[in-house]
Amino acid sequence: MSRATLLRAAAGAVATGGLLAASGAATARAVGRTEVPVRRPRAQAPGAPGTRALEVRKVADLTGPGLTTRFRMEATDLGIPARTPDGRTLYVFGDTFENAVVGGGWWRSPVALWSTTTDLNAGVTWSGAVGGEAAQQLWPYEHDNPEFSTVLPSDVITIGGSMFLHVMVNKGLGNVVWTEIWRSDDSGATWTHTGAKFAADRDGGLFQCLSWGLGNDGWVYVYSTSFTRSRPVILNRVRADRVTDPAAYEPWGHRDGTWAWGNPATPVLEGAFGELCLRPLGGKWVLTWFNAGDYRIDGIIMDTPTSDLYAAYRRTLVWGGAWGEEDDAHVAQLYGGYIIPGSTLDDLHLSVSQWNTDANWPYRVMQHRVRGFGS
Repeated sequence: MSRATLLRAAAGAVATGGLLAASGAATARAVGRTEVPVRRPRAQAPGAPGTRALEVRKVADLTGPGLTTRFRMEATDLGIPARTPDGRTLYVFGDTFENAVVGGGWWRSPVALWSTTTDLNAGVTWSGAVGGEAAQQLWPYEHDNPEFSTVLPSDVITIGGSMFLHVMVNKGLGNVVWTEIWRSDDSGATWTHTGAKFAADRDGGLFQCLSWGLGNDGWVYVYSTSFTRSRPVILNRVRADRVTDPAAYEPWGHRDGTWAWGNPATPVLEGAFGELCLRPLGGKWVLTWFNAGDYRIDGIIMDTPTSDLYAAYRRTLVWGGAWGEEDDAHVAQLYGGYIIPGSTLDDLHLSVSQWNTDANWPYRVMQHRVRGFGS
C-alpha cells in the first residue's frame, strides 16, 4: 500500500445526507472504525449553563503554501503547542509533506516550528524550524520500516527546563504498537529518547493518545484514550519528576462505590474521543478534544482533573461542517483543537486541523479564536 493510500484510507471519512465528516487524520488516525453516521448534538436546554452564544472566528491559516513553504512543509497537521523553557512557543506537527498535498514528498513526523508571537489576535507566525532552514524530523527513523510505519505526536509538556513529548508508534493503518516519551533540554532543538515505553494495551488500550497538564501540587495529570476515535477517556497522574517512569503512573478508578487513585482505570467520560488537550488555565482546568462521535471540537471547564466531567461546564467550540458551507464556526473535516499558550478562559485560541480526504488538500493547521467560553 502506498503512503498516500495509507494516509487517505486512514481518515475513515463518513457521510450522512451529503455531509462529509472527518473521523480521521494523517496516517491511520481512525483505524478500527467502520463508517459511523455523523450526529448533530442535542441543543442545550433553555436556561442551562453555557447557553450564551460563543464568538468564534477563524484567525488565520497557520500552515500551507506561502506560510510554511520556506520550511519545506506545506502539508501538515496537528500543531500541538507548548511554551518552551526559553519563553518561545513550540508547535509539534504530525505527518508532514513538502508539497501542498498528502503524500507530496519528504514524509516526516514529528516536526516542529517555533513562534515568538505574543499578540494571538493578530495570528501566530513562525520564527524558525527545528532542524534549520527546513523542518527536520525530530529524530531519525525510516517510515514504513519492518517494525513501524510512522510516529505521531500525542502531546508535549514543559517541566522546569525540560520538554517531554509523548508519541504514538504506529504500524500500518493506525495500529499503535507502543507509545514512548522523548525529552529536550534545549527548548525543542534536540530530542533524546527517555527510555519510557508504554504497551499499546495499557489500561485496556486507553493509554495511547493522551494529553497532560502540570498542576501546582507537583503532579502531572493525564487524560488519555485509544487511537481509534471510538472510545472513552481515562485519567492517570504521575509526579512531575517521574514522568519518564511508566511504573509511577497512577490510574483513577471507581471500585466498591468509591473513586480513588490506584484503582484500575475507569472511564471518566464516555464518548468517541479523538485528539485531547488538557491544560491548567485561569485557576481552572480545561479539556478540549475532537468529539468524533458528534463531529465537532468540544471543551470542558473543571475545578480539578478529578471533577465529575458529566456535571462540569461543557460547550461546543468549533462545529464540523460540509465543504462549500464553511464559516468561522463550522469547519469541514476538522480535528485536533489544541489550546495555544497565551489563551484565557474567555479568549481561547485553538490550533485546528483540517484534511479533505477526497482531494488530499487542504491538509493544514488553522487558528481559531473562541470568546466567551469562560463566561
